[in-house]
Amino acid sequence: MRKIGIMGGTFDPIHNGHIMLGRQAYAEYNLDEIWYMPSGQPPHKKGRHVTESAERCHMVKLAIQDIPYFVFSDFEVRRTGKNTYTAETLALLGEKYPDVHFYFIVGADSLFEIEKWYHPEEVMARATLMAAHREYGEAVTSLERHAEYLRKKYGADILLLHCPELAIASEDIRKMAGENRLPGELLPRAVADYIAERGLYTDEATKGGNNQ
Repeated sequence: MRKIGIMGGTFDPIHNGHIMLGRQAYAEYNLDEIWYMPSGQPPHKKGRHVTESAERCHMVKLAIQDIPYFVFSDFEVRRTGKNTYTAETLALLGEKYPDVHFYFIVGADSLFEIEKWYHPEEVMARATLMAAHREYGEAVTSLERHAEYLRKKYGADILLLHCPELAIASEDIRKMAGENRLPGELLPRAVADYIAERGLYTDEATKGGNNQ
């Protein structure tokens, strides 16, 4: 079976931390490809504007265009409905690609919070989870111990990526971009240029309808 890693997320915007995780997963576990898959209507983002999917997808394409084993996927953004849940996406992927074993790449914070997801048992049954180390202030145990707990409770297949995530948050990038101090060192150059060109994350962009 082909071994495909999935980097899912809002990617609002995609940044160098996302790229580093994809590179590490590909190299460390000998995957065939990494699919970057922007979310459609993320249910956990209801408290803020989310940049329209066409803009987010274009930024992902710009970010990964020079890496041959990175592949853009619009699988989630093409789905209909109010929300796109990971459990449902993985079920649909399994039906469409029966010859693929999927590896779902997450940060440490997502692994600690996964039991709060929609049907987490289905997420863990349908894909191998790959978790990267990152500081998580609410953690009461180590990532290794939490992974072992999930393995025992759900029969989850969990692999740990042996590199720390870069301390980059899309929220911070949006804030800095809105203050006209775009942190180019945190973003692929093509993405930084696109944000500046389109005026994304400024008050004017929000008022003008660039966000949904």
